[in-house]
Amino acid sequence: MTAADHIPGIVETAPPGPPPCLVWRSEDDTAAFAARLAASPLLRDAFIALHGDLGAGKTTFVRHLLRALGVQGRIKSPTYAVVEPHEAAGGLAVYHFDFYRFDDPREWEDAGFRDLFAGPGLKIAEWPEKAAGVLPAADLDIAIETDADGLRQVRVAAHGPAGEALRRHGLGLAA
Repeated sequence: MTAADHIPGIVETAPPGPPPCLVWRSEDDTAAFAARLAASPLLRDAFIALHGDLGAGKTTFVRHLLRALGVQGRIKSPTYAVVEPHEAAGGLAVYHFDFYRFDDPREWEDAGFRDLFAGPGLKIAEWPEKAAGVLPAADLDIAIETDADGLRQVRVAAHGPAGEALRRHGLGLAA
């Protein structure tokens, strides 16, 4: 007999299944989600993994999030550099990774990515599946799909208490 058999109310977990789907009808919806997420103090040391096809809106979301965090100047995709560092308001270090062209795990060590992920600051990764063997677990996984009408279908999955608090902020459910 397991503990769940004796105390089911305490040991139960959420039913399996995909997280609820959001719909971003416009870039304004993307910006609003980013602004709500940026308002969470837990974002300071979070890791957000972004999933989606080319053109789904991953980099657009990152631009809105960085603007909401107070990043000034040009915000470009790190497609060729793999990582673009930014400094947000209050001295927050933000590292925007794009692992689309990442194909050699030795690059992880050589580029010092392990140290960046172990240190303070917000880490955001596009194409995290390309570095799946070396990346730590994300606090939030955000999957963006574009439908036939050009709307963004967005799923936000949280991992751990900090991830759940961030998810609630992004969804506008935070207290």
